Order: sequence, then structure tokens, then C-alpha cells
Amino acid sequence: MRKELQKRIFTSLILTFVLLFCLFLNKFSWLILLIIASIISFIEFNNLLKKIWKNNKLSKYLISLIFFVYLLFFIYSASQIYQKSLTGLIFILMICIFSDIGGYTVGKTIGGKKLTKISPNKTISGAIGSFVFSLVPLVIYLLIYKITINNDFKISNIVLIVFLSLSISFICQLGDLLISYFKRKAKVKDTGSLLPGHGGMLDRIDGIMFGITAAFIINFLFF
Repeated sequence: MRKELQKRIFTSLILTFVLLFCLFLNKFSWLILLIIASIISFIEFNNLLKKIWKNNKLSKYLISLIFFVYLLFFIYSASQIYQKSLTGLIFILMICIFSDIGGYTVGKTIGGKKLTKISPNKTISGAIGSFVFSLVPLVIYLLIYKITINNDFKISNIVLIVFLSLSISFICQLGDLLISYFKRKAKVKDTGSLLPGHGGMLDRIDGIMFGITAAFIINFLFF
């Protein structure tokens, strides 16, 4: 268990470095990273479909096509948010990441009643932890920029950002559960073995993939 945790932490550090490097280099490096991650995720997802629908090519091709279109939308959403506001993109990524950390740490520490049969490792405490931890980036933001709620920031803005954070966390968790559903149907633990301690690329970015597109849609509808 400890060795697995060490692998997870080491891989997370490498992924964080790659992510930050591509984010701060330029928009093209960010786009390349998105494309590479999406291609790997598409391959891993198709491997799941092959295990689920061995004799039903129509279902396999249809769901594969839907996922491919969604990945295109994900790439478009992430690139558009980058061009509009790098700070905003980092804030959204932090929400997704902290939501995942909250679900993992609280779920492992407290445990308790299972959230759903789709993923036996998901607990209600973990889901609550995801929601709570998704608000950490807002606190960090307020501390870094030394913003006072009374003088510099309206309460209505805080409420709006809290709503955004919780909504993204909710979508991240749904995305994670959706991929877990396909893994369960395929009778595998992970989508791949590319990332030590994490599994496949899709295991790592499923929440982010759905969280970013959710943020893009929310921004389009409400901002």
C-alpha cells in the first residue's frame, strides 16, 4: 500500500511538472498536450469497448464515435479557456485536481457507506470530501491576491464562484463514475498501465476532461 502511494505521488509530481510546463510555455504546447492526452485516452477507451462488446461492432463503433466527438469538444473547450484567461484555466484545473484529492483522501481515511455499485471504491464521505476540497482553490485565490470579501469582493461573486466550484466538482465526479462504469463492464481495474500508481491516462484525466467542458458551458451560459 505504501509503495503504491509512493508511485502515485511520484507520478503526480511528474504530471504536474509537464502540465505547468505546457501551460506556461505557450498555447501551442498546451494544445499539443491536450491532443496527446486525448489520443491516449481514446485508445484506452476503445480497449474497454473491445472487451465489453466483442461481438457487437455497431455499439462499439457508435459509442467510440460519441467519445471521439466529445474529446474534440474537450480540446476546443480547454484551448478556448486558455486563450480567454490562463488564470481562469488554472483555477478550473485546481478545482478538478482538489476535488479528486478530496475524494481520494477523505474516502480512504473515513470510508463508510458506498456511494454506488458502479464503483465499489467510491464512498459518500469521499463525495463530500470532493465538494469540500473543490472550494480550496477559492480560498487560495483570496489569500494570494489578499482580497477582502467586504471591500474588494462582493458576496454575490463569492456565491457565484462557490456555485461554479461545486458544479465542476459534481461533473468531475460524474465523469469519474461514467468511466468507472465502463471499466466495471469491461471487468478491469484501470483503463491502462501508462501511469504508475494511477493506471491509464483516462484514469487520470476523466474528471478534468468533464470538468473543463462543464466550466466552458457554464461560462457560456452564465458569464
